[in-house]
Amino acid sequence: MRISSKNILFTVLISVLLASCSDFRKLQKSDDWEKKYDAAIKYYESKDYYRSSVLLEQILPIIKGSAKAEKANFIYAYTYYYEESYLLASHYFKTFYETYGRSDFAEEARFMYGYSLFKDSPRYNLEQTSTKEAIVALQGFINRYPSSEFVPKAEDALNELQQKLEKKAYENALLYYKLRKFMTGEYLKAALVAFDNFQNNYPDSEYIEEIRYLEIEAMYKLADVSIQSKKKERFTEALDYYQDYIEDYPSGEYLRKAEDIYEDALNKLRKLNI
Repeated sequence: MRISSKNILFTVLISVLLASCSDFRKLQKSDDWEKKYDAAIKYYESKDYYRSSVLLEQILPIIKGSAKAEKANFIYAYTYYYEESYLLASHYFKTFYETYGRSDFAEEARFMYGYSLFKDSPRYNLEQTSTKEAIVALQGFINRYPSSEFVPKAEDALNELQQKLEKKAYENALLYYKLRKFMTGEYLKAALVAFDNFQNNYPDSEYIEEIRYLEIEAMYKLADVSIQSKKKERFTEALDYYQDYIEDYPSGEYLRKAEDIYEDALNKLRKLNI
């Protein structure tokens, strides 16, 4: 009976894996911390981050204060990063640079603290607390190490995080506007506040022209549903928003729509003044 080369290879691989697992279990049970340390480094270098972290976790309390503790703690933080446990990685990188502030690894650890938070940052439409924490951490790193080799990567991450917050703010502003049909006046007022805040926070945003147009539309619609004593003031404000828009965007994408609102607002103001 012939045994195929594929079957032989499969058998060899299984044997190697079983032997490897057996060796790892023996290491876990061993009382020799130096042996565990050396094995953890080798596992790390061969990109077996899980086994490296398991062994390091066992020996870190034992080697605390020793010459090898610094490198072990630094690598331990990286094992979580490479395993994509970014929040834990950020914690251990932060712990590292706070503990070993004079270490040659301190600069990189401070960068990796912020970068791990960046990697943990969720999609723009979710809660953005970790995004804001990442921005603070990365900006703090740049301020502390302006000439660091990690600055370009930190700046790229910062730009991406800022764009995420910008997109979130834009969607929030639109949400208030879309909800106007439920509580027309209140949601229109909230939308106007959100539009104003967006312009203050993101003056160079790609969404600014759209926000400026929606501001005209929202103020016009607010005037339309307002009590009689407020109508004149709010229609006039809509006209002011229109004038500001055409000054900045004389050939703007929303110019035709803005002009239609302008004409309607003027006609309604004339009727109010009769």
